[in-house]
Amino acid sequence: MTIDLIKSLLTESLTPERLEIADNSQAHAGHAGAQGGGGHYHVLIVADAFTGKSLVQRHQLIYKALGDLMKHEIHALGIEALSPTESN
Repeated sequence: MTIDLIKSLLTESLTPERLEIADNSQAHAGHAGAQGGGGHYHVLIVADAFTGKSLVQRHQLIYKALGDLMKHEIHALGIEALSPTESN
């Protein structure tokens, strides 16, 4: 299952304190991009790795961790990436 793989890859790379993943694919069924495969997901992740990083740098860390999933299994990814002090 893609959610389990996303969770595993993000946990291994970023050691998050909190990680929530939602599969929103059903809400997007039928639109033009959905036919190409890959699901729509939303990730809330809180990790020390994001401390002192810009929004772009945080997203880059997540994309790097997910690697080839971004090419096939994931069509769209919403990201909330926070440092531990931002999540309180």
